[in-house]
Amino acid sequence: MSDGVPRRSSRVRRILRGPRPEAVPALVARACAVVGLLDIAAGVFPRFRHSRMHALAEVLPGSFGPFAAALSLSVGVLLLLLAHGLRRRKRRAWRAAVALLPAGAAAEFVYRHSVVGVVISLALLAPLLVHRGQFAALPDPRSRWRALANFVLMSAGSLALGMIIVSVHTHRMVGDPSVADRLTHVLYGLTGFEGPVDYRGSTSWTVAFSLGALGWLTAVTTAYLAFRPEHPAARLTEEDETRLRELLSRHGARDSLGHFALRRDKAVVFSPSGKAAVTYRVVSGVMLASGDPIGDVEAWPGAIERFMDEAKAHSWTPAVMGCSETGGEVWTRETGLDALELGDEAVVDVADFSLAGRAMRNVRQMVKRIERAGYETRVRRIRDLGDTELERVRRAAEDWRGTDTERGFSMALGRIGDPADGDCLIATAHKQDAEPGEYGDLTAILHFVPWGGDGVSLDLMRRDRSADPGMNELLIVAALQAAPKLGITRISLNFAMFRSALARGEKIGAGPVLRAWRGLLVFLSRWFQIESLYKFNAKFQPRWEPRFVVYRASSDLPRIGFAAMQAEGFVNLALPLPRFVRRRAAARSAGAHAVTEQDMRAA
Repeated sequence: MSDGVPRRSSRVRRILRGPRPEAVPALVARACAVVGLLDIAAGVFPRFRHSRMHALAEVLPGSFGPFAAALSLSVGVLLLLLAHGLRRRKRRAWRAAVALLPAGAAAEFVYRHSVVGVVISLALLAPLLVHRGQFAALPDPRSRWRALANFVLMSAGSLALGMIIVSVHTHRMVGDPSVADRLTHVLYGLTGFEGPVDYRGSTSWTVAFSLGALGWLTAVTTAYLAFRPEHPAARLTEEDETRLRELLSRHGARDSLGHFALRRDKAVVFSPSGKAAVTYRVVSGVMLASGDPIGDVEAWPGAIERFMDEAKAHSWTPAVMGCSETGGEVWTRETGLDALELGDEAVVDVADFSLAGRAMRNVRQMVKRIERAGYETRVRRIRDLGDTELERVRRAAEDWRGTDTERGFSMALGRIGDPADGDCLIATAHKQDAEPGEYGDLTAILHFVPWGGDGVSLDLMRRDRSADPGMNELLIVAALQAAPKLGITRISLNFAMFRSALARGEKIGAGPVLRAWRGLLVFLSRWFQIESLYKFNAKFQPRWEPRFVVYRASSDLPRIGFAAMQAEGFVNLALPLPRFVRRRAAARSAGAHAVTEQDMRAA
């Protein structure tokens, strides 16, 4: 075979295909949501729970009506919350549902005396018990931020549901309280106090217990999420990093994204032979890998199998962002997943690059104009920078970032100047005869990571906003011109999403569908650098290498896209930390992983 990857039988491919959406968990999750809604309706709406036996039970001494209404409401809300976990076959969601359904059935019988409600709850309990083996997925990585998110969402939901509970009893309401009075009554009721709205008969107790149950649910679930044992997202250990560096030293020339596997916010699975590995991060239930597997191509199937086994064990959605054409072929062949072209990577061959010619006129004129303005460039390996200059570069890169969070996942390393990354390349621009500022005469930075022994891949571009435009073009040209002295023959630039659609859509003869698709991409470029990155890369006359996204089903693509945007830093659901806190955390991380060149050679 051309790629040297052994084929597997169709039976093995079916085993490695991973967690397909299974009928029973999906149906049980839908049924759980329906039963939850029925329980909520039984606890909220008087007409829904009306019956002659209920009317008689309400006037009996020691009636359990208000208590049962609150229990029915609580069980309904919890079942709705558990439906998503059941769909993903989570074991803990199954245990909670098995405990709650009998409680919901008891509430239906005591409060409504509804045999049908009892039958529905028990009918859902039966398949949960029969198919309990299908609910074995392990927990997801989690953090304390979920407690805050739960408090906000549960408070908003409880407030909305509380307004419904207060307002549906109008025929027993004393007077005509305003919306403000009802809202005040809900806020008081959620915290266990009596509000300004009053009702005739035992309805006041029913409303009070129902609101108290919602407040209790909000407090208990938030406290549980805050104090439960934390399962943080996996991190790259020093041992894993050492093994990955050994694989990259032998096989790193195959993929320009290989060095980005050394991001320390990724986890890794190795093939049984240890000759290949797949790095990943779990985001919103999506097990997101990037680039091709690391290591010997013949050992890729073993690493991919471990990756799919891990996804199945946790019921994560497997996906790969930015793999090459060879990588996409291996992933789809070994797992049965599908692949879709995502865009193109711009690669410039140093030997073919020249500023001469009409095609390079704009770049040539821009570079000469900036040089005449008094800017000079320096291109060096990271290990050649002194500690003082390196610290200045780090601080400048963070302060010039322009966003609260560091962006990048599949094509970003997330750090500069680590002792273990001495082979990384840095190009800096300096303004001559300028008054030294906070960062001296530094005005722009380009950072490249190694791509085998004779290539580099662009990691980040940062510049002072007050500097003249064209700093990035200046530094890329400087890196290309200095490359031969550094033994570099190829440089990978930015990744251009949907490049082929943008390029074909603007040509004469493009069809209406292609033109409409290009128009949408241009519109989205107002918020995401889609068209601008393509045009920037095209200035340097690169060759385009296609990159693909590998996915399980078309229905997973929106979820994978959202997870990828979270991983890349375009969507941030957590509260941003102050800058000095981020710097201190980054310093601790760098210190924990500091490895000298001598240690690396010894390893």
